Amino acid sequence: MEVDLCGDCPLIECTPRQRVRTTSGTSINDSDLDIANEVGNMGQDIPDPNACFNQKVREQNRRKQWQLNYQEAAIYLQEGQNNDKFYTHPQSHEALPAYQVAHNHWFYMLDMFAALVVMLLAASERPAVAYFELPVGIHGSLEMLCLLILSLDLGIRFKWLRLWGFIKHRRTLFKAILILLMLVESIVVLVRQTNHFRVTRALRPLFLLHTHYCQGVRRITRQIMQSMPPILDMIILLLFFMLIFSILGFYLFSGIKTDTNFKTIQSSFISLFVLLTTANYPDVMMAAYNESRFSCVFFIIYLSLELYFLMNLLLAVVYDTFSNLEKSKIRSLFFHKREGCMHAFRLLVTQANHSGLSVKHFIGMMGYFLPKKSKRDYYLMFKALNTSKTGMIQMEEFFNIYEVSRLRWKLKSDVSLWSSNFRHPCNIIFKSLNWLANWKYLDYFIYFVIAGNFLWILIETARISSDGTNVESYNFTTSWISISFICIYSIEAVIKILGRGPYDYFTRGWDLFDFLVTLVSVVGVFGEIFENSFYYVMILRPFRLLRLFKLKKRYRDVLGTLFVLFSKLMSLAICIIIVYYFYAIIGMEFFLDTDLKDCCQNTSVESAYAYKNGTAATGYYYMNNFDNIFVSGVTLFELTVVNNWFIIMEGYANAVSQWTRIYFMSFYIVMMVVMNIVVAFVLESFIFRINYRRQMHLDDIDDHGVYKEEITLTESEMHMVTSLAAPLTGEYIRSQGEPGPYVFRGEGHRTREDFSLRMYHEEVEAWSKEFMANRHEVVNAMQALRNRERPNTEQRADNADLNDVLFPRDVFPSTEILSDV
Repeated sequence: MEVDLCGDCPLIECTPRQRVRTTSGTSINDSDLDIANEVGNMGQDIPDPNACFNQKVREQNRRKQWQLNYQEAAIYLQEGQNNDKFYTHPQSHEALPAYQVAHNHWFYMLDMFAALVVMLLAASERPAVAYFELPVGIHGSLEMLCLLILSLDLGIRFKWLRLWGFIKHRRTLFKAILILLMLVESIVVLVRQTNHFRVTRALRPLFLLHTHYCQGVRRITRQIMQSMPPILDMIILLLFFMLIFSILGFYLFSGIKTDTNFKTIQSSFISLFVLLTTANYPDVMMAAYNESRFSCVFFIIYLSLELYFLMNLLLAVVYDTFSNLEKSKIRSLFFHKREGCMHAFRLLVTQANHSGLSVKHFIGMMGYFLPKKSKRDYYLMFKALNTSKTGMIQMEEFFNIYEVSRLRWKLKSDVSLWSSNFRHPCNIIFKSLNWLANWKYLDYFIYFVIAGNFLWILIETARISSDGTNVESYNFTTSWISISFICIYSIEAVIKILGRGPYDYFTRGWDLFDFLVTLVSVVGVFGEIFENSFYYVMILRPFRLLRLFKLKKRYRDVLGTLFVLFSKLMSLAICIIIVYYFYAIIGMEFFLDTDLKDCCQNTSVESAYAYKNGTAATGYYYMNNFDNIFVSGVTLFELTVVNNWFIIMEGYANAVSQWTRIYFMSFYIVMMVVMNIVVAFVLESFIFRINYRRQMHLDDIDDHGVYKEEITLTESEMHMVTSLAAPLTGEYIRSQGEPGPYVFRGEGHRTREDFSLRMYHEEVEAWSKEFMANRHEVVNAMQALRNRERPNTEQRADNADLNDVLFPRDVFPSTEILSDV
């Protein structure tokens, strides 16, 4: 009588023809050679195919297990790429639908939309922007609706993270607490039908930080927070010396009757704090200087120490901290990606060969990792990874999957000319346009035209200026000269787009810049024809002169850094806007309905707020208020620029309370830190670009900007990757026969991480050794992720130790160094 080892299998014995005899005498089926070596979290509920006698059920279970392993391996690679924590990985098959919903692009957009609407509600709430004000019931209901949408993400995350994973993920836990708090506040607003004091609105940007599309902003914010400890040390030192000089200034100058800056220790500290920004210099010194000329020594020493030494030292500390964090981030991501590859690799190898990954299972996984690619592209990636030409990818080769997966594959004959597949005579025309677009003298001609255009605009502007003409009333008419320049620019753009192809043209920073300025210039010409006021759009044409800076290497580094940094600078700009939003909400709550007109009588800033007979007497500082979110942003920008910022602070100190200075002084310190980080960010990127070019002996870093790989396919391989019925095999790679007729070229743009790994190749070798030394800890972490046994089957006690499975001694000797990424 047969013994049923699988609860789902009927008691039917397999026929002898379905079995083969192994060297140990054990009877197994041919398909058992393709049994997965490891079962992931999602496949734990699938019965073990080895324990099932029925061939049909065995094949079904095997296919289910492989599909779940493919999907889970793809998730591991995505988590490694996105730097997601592996403890947030789905722990069971039941958690997979929730994970897929939360990582759907439509859900990303819904979450982003709700976060933006919640932030923009500040324009409709008290104090509201004119024309945007909404009744309490409407904006309160909108807030509750958006909070409920944001809470959907939390509910879906709880489905796969479970309670402990949810609590352990601090960002998600904090979002849950914040949503709960704001839901209670919105209910109170709806019940009372009136707005109350709500400083918590300043935390709304945290919802935006949590969204998928703000990953770059989140990383910049994390770097800023990680940079804070040494920066705070320097700020404390800065304030300590400021306090020492405040005490000294009080004892030296408090006896001067005409000097109100040092009458008390409080006024002394505030005056020196403002002096650090140079906004009140030399006014703060003149009363003491009038009393004694030697008093200037105090101010000279103070400014030399605080402004020119400690402030520059602060910038140096910020730069050093930021640059170290950049390398530390690269190192952390290097380890994280390799760990993700190890997690994926263990799910893709078989029991028959647990050290090599076959073509079949690689393509099965890539169908989930990059679903929009073709079967041919998957095979080309496999062949590019398999540098050993064995037909099976080893672990150290699999580590390069992130770089290879970015390649876009084309036949080599089609690479140089995007229009090679066009019919005659179009292919001849486009080939001629391609030659003309790449003709170096075309660029020289355009440089000459740009210089002539700039000279013409300069002469015309000088003539209008010398005639004393009122620009607002001047009748700007379109001349044949301006039309000629615009036509030349437009023809150049058309030639390059049609000759080199739209993708090649619009993915280059300089070409995209040229196109945008040309487009604006065309709009300006039509505006000049139909509406003279559009002439102000046309003044952007001289910006094309920036193309001339490409001729000098140093200028290429400067402007090239700008193009490379554009996306990250946008993240920094969003960080600054978030800081503005935070302080704007606080300012609106504390300074609502504050009237600054004639608020500072008998003070040093009286003239700035003087208001008589319905008009400002000498200043307009009363307009720097917090009446709504946009006006508050303008006021905060004025404080950021620093010039005369203390006048705004003194106005609110006199009109509201002396304690309001804490708000303005804290804003200055925060913005000082943020702006120093912006400067450090730009410096680090520029210096990295220069050092990379020198170390790699390049004229331009853009020479290494594109990663290229060439792969040759035979007729048999082309049939295999184009036919659905053809079996997938690596025998063609292993045979190493004559090169095939099909040559494919893969191209991909290198990222900052790729440049860093190439530049720090010595450190990368050390990181690889460290990774190999710590591989046992990584394996133990893998095993800990699967902490429950599979139902309906016994645990694989007879299997080799997981460390021996992943790192067999004959494949991974202890002295081996992993290849560079």
